[in-house]
Amino acid sequence: MNKQQNEGDSSAAADAGGRGPAGESSAFQGRLPALAGLCSMADAMKPGLSIEACVTRLKRYHYSLKRLHQIFTARITAEPRLELKHGFSLHSHLCAEHVTALRKRVGEMREPPLGLEETPDANLEIFFDEILGAPTTEELVLGLYEVAVPALQAALERHLVDTNPLVDHPSVRVCRFALLELADVRRFGDAVVAALVDAACRERAGEWLRLLGDSLAAAGGMDGATSRVEKTLTRKYSAQPFKYDGRPRRDARFPDPFNMGVNAEVFLYDPAMPPEPKTLMMFYKRIREIDVPEMMASIIAETPGKPWEYYRDMTRQLWDEARHAIMGEVGFANLGIDWSKEVMVNFTWSLALNTQLQPIERHAVLYFIEQGLMPRTGKRFEWEVGQQSGNPLAALFQDYDWADEVLHARIGRDWYLPNFTDPKTAVKYGDECWSKVLMNWAKWRDDGLTQHRNWWPGLYRAACRTWGREADPKVLAYATTYAEVRADLKNLVGSA
Repeated sequence: MNKQQNEGDSSAAADAGGRGPAGESSAFQGRLPALAGLCSMADAMKPGLSIEACVTRLKRYHYSLKRLHQIFTARITAEPRLELKHGFSLHSHLCAEHVTALRKRVGEMREPPLGLEETPDANLEIFFDEILGAPTTEELVLGLYEVAVPALQAALERHLVDTNPLVDHPSVRVCRFALLELADVRRFGDAVVAALVDAACRERAGEWLRLLGDSLAAAGGMDGATSRVEKTLTRKYSAQPFKYDGRPRRDARFPDPFNMGVNAEVFLYDPAMPPEPKTLMMFYKRIREIDVPEMMASIIAETPGKPWEYYRDMTRQLWDEARHAIMGEVGFANLGIDWSKEVMVNFTWSLALNTQLQPIERHAVLYFIEQGLMPRTGKRFEWEVGQQSGNPLAALFQDYDWADEVLHARIGRDWYLPNFTDPKTAVKYGDECWSKVLMNWAKWRDDGLTQHRNWWPGLYRAACRTWGREADPKVLAYATTYAEVRADLKNLVGSA
């Protein structure tokens, strides 16, 4: 082969895909993205943060998100507004996920001990303690959504500017994902503040908001990267340690919160009842699940010293249960039914467990219920009812509800079951704990807290109007209460 032929072959190979001998793919230079598309060459050559500086900042983000998780969780139960119970549940979960990501990243950069349980700055501690102790919802949402979340966003955005995007790409990725979801949190928070906080409220909170600002200034920002301003900080709401309030509170959409006059489970599992009205009971059961975040928040808030993975998993379940409650709300809205007028959603379960049981006993009841939902007569049955009902939304909700409960059963096995020698003992203990709290049906009636009104006929009639059919007299006549039959269909003796 002569030289001319060889050069022609090489050119053809280069033209065919730029894979010819070295130097012959020059036509592609300048057109293909360099550095895996992460950044420009100039950005990749900037000094950026050292490992020590980077880890210092990451640990402060970690602390800030962990404290936000604590605050969101601790304020779910006693917050009466349903939308905030939902929002706090979601935001607690998001914070927990980003805490987990930051713990992993710091572990990749330093050998243990990592110091992740240490407080990185006393001024930051005051800042979060003050928000945790805010006495009103209005001040709480101002502190969370107008001060803390924006300060954390600013710190994470500064990290993206200050660090080398090539060498610190794993941290950049963690920061970007956190910023993505913090933007969602911020949008929700801005709407909440606009709805709840007027000029007079903001003026009353002025001194306290200045304390929060001074605390951040003294800390050098959430990341410690700005110039520190010497401030004399005097605690206001955190002068006394925060005390978790485990008594659930509800807004005006829950006018009869002690009402246990309609036993949803007995109706749902009655083979004589048709599938379509059973979806109403399932929507009721879903919306009633807001009492699970109210109860789980108490377990998380009052169980210190566990591995972080415990709090992360429990918070995931807490959010799932809040999401299930939202599904119930959507289910009724889809039928054109105002659930606040037709359904008396109670808080008796979370109230009883939170005020009468210790955290491990509450977890025992939760585990007992979860295990009871795993057999064919549990979540699978509810999904089958949804399929048979002809209501595609009910079927979809129960499909995902079932999947979530499988995860929750696993969480129970991971974090509750190890306290016992065998699963049978763990289940028995949960049954015993539940039996000693859900026996106040008659007392609540006798104390005048409720008459356990049977609201089922009104709900069923409203649904029949939507469905365009006459009410079935047999379905309409349903009147079984929780006086003698528990939600797991266990008979109670002498409760009424």
